[in-house]
Amino acid sequence: MNSERTLILGGGISGLACALRLAGAGRKVTLVEGSDRLGGLGAFFEHEGRTFEKFYHCMLPSDGPLLALLDSLGLTPEIYWKPSTFAYAGAGRIFPLNTPLDLLRFAPLPFADRIRVGLTGLWGRLCSDKGLDDLSTVDWLTRLSGRRAFETFWKPMLEAKFGDRHQDVPALWFWTRFNREKGESKGEVKGYIRGGYKRIIERAAERLRELGVEIRLGESIQSADLDENGSPFVITARGREDAARLLITLPWPGLAQVTGPRLRQAAQVPDWGIDFQGVVNHLLFLKRPLTPHYWLATPESQFPFDGVVETSALTDESDRGTGRHVVYLTKYLHRDDPRFAQPAEEIHRPWFAALQRLFPDLAESDVEAAHTFRAPYVEPVYTRGFLKRRPPEVLVPGKVFLATTAQVYPVVTSWNGSVIQAGRTVDAMLL
Repeated sequence: MNSERTLILGGGISGLACALRLAGAGRKVTLVEGSDRLGGLGAFFEHEGRTFEKFYHCMLPSDGPLLALLDSLGLTPEIYWKPSTFAYAGAGRIFPLNTPLDLLRFAPLPFADRIRVGLTGLWGRLCSDKGLDDLSTVDWLTRLSGRRAFETFWKPMLEAKFGDRHQDVPALWFWTRFNREKGESKGEVKGYIRGGYKRIIERAAERLRELGVEIRLGESIQSADLDENGSPFVITARGREDAARLLITLPWPGLAQVTGPRLRQAAQVPDWGIDFQGVVNHLLFLKRPLTPHYWLATPESQFPFDGVVETSALTDESDRGTGRHVVYLTKYLHRDDPRFAQPAEEIHRPWFAALQRLFPDLAESDVEAAHTFRAPYVEPVYTRGFLKRRPPEVLVPGKVFLATTAQVYPVVTSWNGSVIQAGRTVDAMLL
């Protein structure tokens, strides 16, 4: 048995952030990743000599912990920022929704309801979060905006994210999103990094190797447990691995499947049954832009996707290619939903046809290429009282620790949220 080593399971942003901090504190670290690449949901692919994210990402000025991590890696000079706007597709039109005046012009709602929705947003920025974890978003928004405005405006967006499970999502989840960009008085901006998120992953791996961290790829995790003396070990595709400390960053449903009986019994976990939503992203490389907006919500049932994310509104041509526009059509689905496993061509045909209803002058000849990507574990299905269900950072004192997206709540699930959680977990390890 290795009496000094910390074994980290998972090479997404959580695993990388934890490994950087522990190795920087002088700990001996081995990082094991089941796939052949680091990055998790920051995974990328190659297209005509450039790399692109399979799942869209951006940064906000309020993402302090993530930006601090990038600064420690020497990447701050490579980050750039651009104005970012949001729009809503409804009643056959596209409505910008970025200013109070935009909301006043939002025709799908009667004028009085537009005022109430605006006041809801204002109150969401001003009110305390006390008690919101035990109140549903449905009840909270209905009370603030009224039943009609909730059904027309808020409910479709909730259903787009959580489907038929939206009824029990805590108001605290929504309140956090109201406040993620609080204090940005000069308008909304979002950031990207030259070379894409691949640059972050590769620089983190380079720094880890400089710090002496062993990185092992392509080793799937079969089980994690405690031996008869209470010491942690893991069975991987390579065999048994013993360690003084085990730090797990695997998606929660996957961890629940591989946790052995001794570890499950020893861990003080309130609820092993936390479920997750997945996502399907259909990525289009277009020869023309669609809108000036970064995000276009498409919550009406006629659209098979939830939103149109035009990342080329945010990125430079040097990152995506001259004349190329990058659009993600995104749909949140549970992994058991039959639509989650549809073949790419069965997704492309109806999705592109729906996009043409929004943009009638869009032709197949405008498509340079199309790709479909899926991720089964993107965000927990939150329920009222989730703070009481949230797994702890310490599973077994001094021996087994946890840093996963199931713990990020109520912080927004994002790379920044994962870095925050990594910090909490490593703080607990270094006590």
